[in-house]
Amino acid sequence: MRQGKGAVWLPAKMKLRSNLDKRRGRLNLRHAVAATLCLLSGLAVAGPSGLYAWHENTQLREEREQRLAALTAQRDRLRQRVALLDPARADPDLVGELIREKLNVLHPDEVIVTLKTEEE
Repeated sequence: MRQGKGAVWLPAKMKLRSNLDKRRGRLNLRHAVAATLCLLSGLAVAGPSGLYAWHENTQLREEREQRLAALTAQRDRLRQRVALLDPARADPDLVGELIREKLNVLHPDEVIVTLKTEEE
């Protein structure tokens, strides 16, 4: 049942089936594209680098910057205190205070007065 060179004659039902298969293929492709777009837009909002994560990261960054500022201030205070304890130019008042506090050393003319607290 050939017509011409290389052409195949198809019954009308076969042609109809072929058209339906093409439509189904196009419909499946449209559904796949729509599902992909929905997935990508969902990831853009709630994904690991989406809008929600971006907002959380911004808050964490602000908290960490505040913590860094506090730690920097504490480091500067400690550097100043270490500079005061340098043996070449130690502050005599600070050295005396630390010796009395840490080693319980007193001058012969000093007296320790203990105060009772309200709890005692």
